[in-house]
Amino acid sequence: MQTDETWQIRRTATDLDRLGETESVFALSNGWVGWRGTLDEGQPYGMPGSYLNGFHERRRQSYPEDGYAFPQESDTVISAPNAALIRLWVAGEPLDLRTGTVRAHERTLDLRAGVVRRCTEWISPAGHGVRVRSTRLVSLPRHAVAAVRYEVEPLDDRPVEIRVCSDVLANERVPERADDPRAASVVHDPLDAELHRPDGHRGVLVHRTDRSAQRVAVAVTHGTDAPAGFTDGDDHTPDRLRTTLEGRLAPGQQLRLTKYAAYECAPVDDGTPDELADLVTAEADAAHRHGFDALLADQRATLDERWRTADVEIDGDPELQQAVRFSVFHLLQAGRVDGDRTIAAKGLTGNGYDGHVLWDTESYVLPVLTYLLPGVARGALRWRHAHLPQARERAAELRLTGATFPWRTIGGRECSGYWPAGTAALHVNADIADAVLRYVTVTGDQEFLADTGLELLVETARLWAGYGHWSDDGAFHVTGITGPDEYAALVDDNVFTNLMVRRNLRGAADAAGRHPERAAALGVDPAEIAGWRAAADAVHLPYDRKRGVHQQAAGFTEQPEWDFAAMTDDDYPLLLHYPYLELYRRQVVKQADLVLAMQRCPGEFTAEAKARNFAYYQARTVRDSSLSAGSQAVLAAELGHLDLAYDLFAEAALHDLADLGDKTSDGLHLAALAGAWTAAVEGFGGLRDDTGVLSFDPRLPARIDRLAFHLRWHGQRLRVTLTRDGARYELPDADPETTVDLRHAGEPVTVTGAAAVTRPLPQVPDPGPEPPSPHGRRPARRA
Repeated sequence: MQTDETWQIRRTATDLDRLGETESVFALSNGWVGWRGTLDEGQPYGMPGSYLNGFHERRRQSYPEDGYAFPQESDTVISAPNAALIRLWVAGEPLDLRTGTVRAHERTLDLRAGVVRRCTEWISPAGHGVRVRSTRLVSLPRHAVAAVRYEVEPLDDRPVEIRVCSDVLANERVPERADDPRAASVVHDPLDAELHRPDGHRGVLVHRTDRSAQRVAVAVTHGTDAPAGFTDGDDHTPDRLRTTLEGRLAPGQQLRLTKYAAYECAPVDDGTPDELADLVTAEADAAHRHGFDALLADQRATLDERWRTADVEIDGDPELQQAVRFSVFHLLQAGRVDGDRTIAAKGLTGNGYDGHVLWDTESYVLPVLTYLLPGVARGALRWRHAHLPQARERAAELRLTGATFPWRTIGGRECSGYWPAGTAALHVNADIADAVLRYVTVTGDQEFLADTGLELLVETARLWAGYGHWSDDGAFHVTGITGPDEYAALVDDNVFTNLMVRRNLRGAADAAGRHPERAAALGVDPAEIAGWRAAADAVHLPYDRKRGVHQQAAGFTEQPEWDFAAMTDDDYPLLLHYPYLELYRRQVVKQADLVLAMQRCPGEFTAEAKARNFAYYQARTVRDSSLSAGSQAVLAAELGHLDLAYDLFAEAALHDLADLGDKTSDGLHLAALAGAWTAAVEGFGGLRDDTGVLSFDPRLPARIDRLAFHLRWHGQRLRVTLTRDGARYELPDADPETTVDLRHAGEPVTVTGAAAVTRPLPQVPDPGPEPPSPHGRRPARRA
């Protein structure tokens, strides 16, 4: 049976010069544990990493000139002890792909099975050949468990001496990058040993951090299948456990070692090292009893169920089919449905952005997961709610009302030391509110709204009610903030922010009216609700009548233009080659801002305004951020620029697979991966939900013959299939009497479990000529 390559990602030995990129692409996680896709032997590597969600160390912030309310400490993701390591010596020589002869080497990320497979044929400098196969997984059903099976056999007709060492290593060295301000800060030797307990083929390490006061435990249990004559042993230090197998492999014989690892972390005050050690030992032993084949079967079953909803099918472009599945796979493994955890900008795939959670989660990742895995979105929002105390403290520190959520964080405290792009980007608070409102709209989860959601909406609304101000003409203004475009800072009346503020205020008022007793318990009274509604109605949206476009922020269209004609490819990204002083004062846009406002709040703009705005900002947006292409693709598709939309879609989908930003080595850009789904489903599928009604206005670009996707709406799984013949809507799992109301190109449609509904595709509007992009910055055209 021929393998469908759109479900596989393959890499070979020719990628050794881009190990960091490959390690990110091949990262496995389950929302709690993350293993980067390093080679089993640990060498060579780009950047090793074994991560636990929320596990970090604290470090002092350093300022040449300190200021009031500057964060004095920052949190940085650190590696837990690495249990993925299995080192091999062949006749006394270590297997290293940089030495000897690599006769064959292939690693495959199987998107359906949720594993990384590896096959290497290596001949040592002395001429001894072996074939190594391994299979690695991070268990989706078992939150603490990761495992690897490692197999060795001789390549030729003579016996060979083999030594295999399975390691658990703490304080593994991580390289530093000083050439890019976006790279992570490295904390050397962050773990202090508390307990190491070797026990033959089993063992456990327990360490703690100093400043963040967290404890981490890793236990391993081994299963071995070795020919007669092999001996085993163990070696240990406070920072390393080693289990060793040694012996001679004859031709036709095979050595198999299977390692089961379990990870947990907790605050130091929550228990003792022995208690945590016993917990992970029990989890590793349970995985061992369950068996590796059973873990593989459980992994496949979990992913089969998730792919039933999450798969996006594209006929006509196999490269993009593969890229979209890759993107969705990493979103599916980024979060958990059984815990109140969130998702960092890089997930658990790397240490980029110091492992911080940013607005990427609520504005890009959760809009997708709300439709695919709503339990993960709920958990992420509950995580924000759990950190409301820190957000209230930060608001008080900044002399603000309500709650001010951090721009960059791991543990709930502000970690950004660059306040114009950090603290001043207050829109993160409205982004969280927007995620709450979308989750409730899509799921109908009123219990969540009454409990967690309402308090988030109320506290963020209180921030805006206190931060904004009324002008003499009766308009409500939000001044001195930074919007999504990080090439503009400390602006007045950023349209995206103001529209999200409007949504936040109205959403809080509506939710308080729906749950009056809970609102009253939070101190909300009718006067406060009336104040929110009045401010929302009066929010100011700056508009340039001369040019006929909305201003990204007040005065933006009157600033000097950027000389794009003078730019070369080496000048991008601009932030690495130009001072922010120059960027802030000109009409150059890092990422979708006004365009993002039109995507998030489509009902606030007429079709004519969208067309004029899109053309104006397309010519000034350089996409130095991976967040941009997906949103621009949505608007390009809506307006009928289908070739441009398709190329932007490809840029989002291939951002990490092709390492378009030369930053994949630090970890995957989950927001860009989410942008691939968004471009397909919101762009070409025409999905909108801003009015509380599920709506589609689909159109197909020339390269796509068929587009099919699923999503969940109020507990039902809806399948949408688009072809040249029309759009088909069906409920494949529903009882015959089940109904879902939606709109197709503005027409009310009721879909039942008894029969699918088909409608013709609407006529795509004639958009006129494609709007120009900045010189040299148009996305690459698809053949």
